[in-house]
Amino acid sequence: MNIRLYNAAILDLDGHASLKKGEVIISDGIISNVIYYDDNELSHQNSGIVFDRVIDCEGNLLMRGFNNAHTHSAMTFLRSLADDKPTPLWLKEDIFPNEAKLTDEDIADFQSLAIMEYVSGGTVSAMDMYLRPYVTAEVFSQAGMRCAIVSGLNDFTFSIKELEEAYKVLNSYDPLITFKAGIHAEYTCSKELLEELSGVIKSLDCPFYCHLSETKSEVEECVGRYGKTPLMYLDSLGLFDKGGGIYHGVHLTDEEIDLMASKNIYAVINSGSNCKLASGIAPLKKLYDKNVGLAIGTDGPASNNSLNMFKEMYLTSVLCKLREEDAACMDASVILDMAVKGSAACMGYEDSGLVKEGNTADLILLDLNKPNMQPINNILKNIVYSGSASDVIMTIVAGRVLFYKGEYDLGFDPEEIICRCQTRTRRIINEI
Repeated sequence: MNIRLYNAAILDLDGHASLKKGEVIISDGIISNVIYYDDNELSHQNSGIVFDRVIDCEGNLLMRGFNNAHTHSAMTFLRSLADDKPTPLWLKEDIFPNEAKLTDEDIADFQSLAIMEYVSGGTVSAMDMYLRPYVTAEVFSQAGMRCAIVSGLNDFTFSIKELEEAYKVLNSYDPLITFKAGIHAEYTCSKELLEELSGVIKSLDCPFYCHLSETKSEVEECVGRYGKTPLMYLDSLGLFDKGGGIYHGVHLTDEEIDLMASKNIYAVINSGSNCKLASGIAPLKKLYDKNVGLAIGTDGPASNNSLNMFKEMYLTSVLCKLREEDAACMDASVILDMAVKGSAACMGYEDSGLVKEGNTADLILLDLNKPNMQPINNILKNIVYSGSASDVIMTIVAGRVLFYKGEYDLGFDPEEIICRCQTRTRRIINEI
């Protein structure tokens, strides 16, 4: 499919805040041409291409989309239900019991609802950890959205055998889908399970991902069990020998941060969730100063409660300033890079960040005429500090327009999904 996006203000995340007037040609999901206009005049260049779709961007901002590097999409059914509790009680009383009631059909619909929220907010890919990865693969594939699925292996669900099989099957399932090896967390996995998984990680020669050091009690309990903090313990088993990523990373030691830098372990910052669950503020400045790979994720709708990357960028920036008592730390350009390029790299996507020929066409269009986006003194800072999901006009993934001016093209009826999700939620919550 050939698409022409013309009359756009194109933003490349190259450290500069300038917008360049031009157009982008998409062919078979790839950016085949980027044309910049001279003297702000529209191009009259005749490429000879027959376009399936031509879209006037009306002078609005065209850029790479956001990559949500940690989420649990199907937890939309728990949005605003499991709130205002300490994390251990939140998991024990609300999350785990209700998740045990889910069917494959429930998960599919709840993930579809999340996908609507992703694309309408400018998110082009999600790194999703949840039950039944094959359901996740099918839902995201059919919707046309990228998903890096992470196994949530633990003592109660999934198995190492299932992980190995899913790794083989899902990494050749669809170009939009990848599968990553991971666990839910150290505290939900026995030593025997982790030791067996270590051998599998070595065999697969792959990176490893997990929730880690989210709360003080989690760290203290791990030290009590093994005499080591969570990251040092898991690394001692060889799980991070090929790098990977940790979610949350609120309570990290300097030794752990040094280890992350040396082993290419990404820190996925989940500011909204960390605040809402009172887990703390991640040491972002320390991580940045040590050149640790940085990414941003929303976490799930039960603990955030939104899947809004604009909100997440803002919180990530201002909480870092608050923690360090330094309003100058972590420039907005760094935060935006985390949400686009850093998150993409953590997920294993290599070309995100620049609108250039040969890159995948994962693009979003932001409305520059909204009051919150004016005046444009520095567009990068506008996006991070005053941007909103409501500014998103269009979201394109792999050259397919999934969202445009309030309309979805995801292979399902949005109104029907919303209705079914409400019905399914009532059933699950009311079950004894």
